[in-house]
Amino acid sequence: MRPFSTIALLACSWCGAQTPDDSKPATSNVMGAQFPSVHADSRVTFRVTAPTAQKVQVQPGGSDNGLGAGPYEMVRDEKGVWTVTTPPAVPGFHYYWLLVDGFAANDPSSETFYGYGKESSGIEVPEKGVDFYDVKDVPHGEIHIKWYHSKVTGLWRRAYVYTPPGYDDGRSRYPVLYLNHGSGEDATTWTKQGKANLILDNLIAEGKAAPMLVVMETAYATRQGATPEASPGGPPRVPDVFEDVVIGDLIPTIDSAYRTIPDREHRAMTGTSRGASQTLQITSRHLDQFAWIGAFSAPPIPNFDVKTSLDGVFSDAAAYNKKVHLLWIGAGTMEERMHQGTKAMHEALEAAGVKHVFYESQGTSHEFQTWRRDLHEFAPRLFR
Repeated sequence: MRPFSTIALLACSWCGAQTPDDSKPATSNVMGAQFPSVHADSRVTFRVTAPTAQKVQVQPGGSDNGLGAGPYEMVRDEKGVWTVTTPPAVPGFHYYWLLVDGFAANDPSSETFYGYGKESSGIEVPEKGVDFYDVKDVPHGEIHIKWYHSKVTGLWRRAYVYTPPGYDDGRSRYPVLYLNHGSGEDATTWTKQGKANLILDNLIAEGKAAPMLVVMETAYATRQGATPEASPGGPPRVPDVFEDVVIGDLIPTIDSAYRTIPDREHRAMTGTSRGASQTLQITSRHLDQFAWIGAFSAPPIPNFDVKTSLDGVFSDAAAYNKKVHLLWIGAGTMEERMHQGTKAMHEALEAAGVKHVFYESQGTSHEFQTWRRDLHEFAPRLFR
């Protein structure tokens, strides 16, 4: 239980405060908050009021992120206001939280974003000269929330569905991209953190991408009535059956509720991190359902072998090339493990004659700037 004293100490950081130097309030701040603030050189200043705290730190989410490893020690002034300025951050979106006398708490001046299995603070650091995920004066699509009952799980589930500009006014049918999130995230992630809807709005307005639906679900599922199974070296766990939900529940629901073109030629799937692994697994087993495939920062497949990995889907390169119109694998150059694994997969696929696109996001790590760039380059190649 959170100590009452800690709650009382986390005061807002905007009351009368002004941003220093050349910095501007982060666009991810709550309304009116001046901190965190982002400097022209991408340093970030965090500030929080906690008069009775003994130690306050800023902890970036995970070790593989664009804010640095942290934690960053904040310095207290005579009024109990704690401040720290980080080294220049990698542009993009980054999770973080505060450590107040060792207790993890969200920054009251930041909006929260679902990541790390909980609502977390997040900061947006702009990239100079980059606007492909900005809100622009172009026609905008809509985000729908589609509730449906899963026969696999026995539960109600919720999908977020992007429909392109003009969908509600017309009768046309559209191809569909199923877009999976990473570990510890959920169905809200790709619109709130990833800005997928804005990326598609801008691409479609520029004539660079075909109008499409984008379906985003929370990619965890447990079969109705399932019992935990033994897990060597760990606690018992219930197998994830998201694949069965996608094939048996989600695709039929989307095809019946929206004006889709319900065939494999007009259906794509991609995802980030864990969602990239799920994508490769699901599509390799269901090439009758998907002709366009992507994997953004997929964890390395142990001992990847073209002949045997992913149920041997690549063993007949000519057959695979005939069925799959696009296989995209990408990673950031600064996410060492994912980049090395993706590059090794690329080299093996290339040697075997499996057609694919290998994309490297320069200077970014296991984070949304990598994946925004992936989507921005991947989407224009779909359904062409």
